Amino acid sequence: CINCDVCEPECPNDAIYMGEEIYEIHPQLCTECVGHHDESQCVVVCPVECIVIDPNNTETQGELRLKYEALMKQKSA
Repeated sequence: CINCDVCEPECPNDAIYMGEEIYEIHPQLCTECVGHHDESQCVVVCPVECIVIDPNNTETQGELRLKYEALMKQKSA
């Protein structure tokens, strides 16, 4: 991460935030853009290709869809 600020505004779930040194992704808010886009927008716009899936936190498309639906319910409540 080069702290270019490109990824943060692209996240539809506000899952990207500035950590102590680099931008980080809050896994409970990240749906890999399921429900919003066909591709993870942070990955698409990252100029240094540093955004990778955490192998300790992989989720199926179904799990990501359920998370998206839960997040949308919270936003509308």
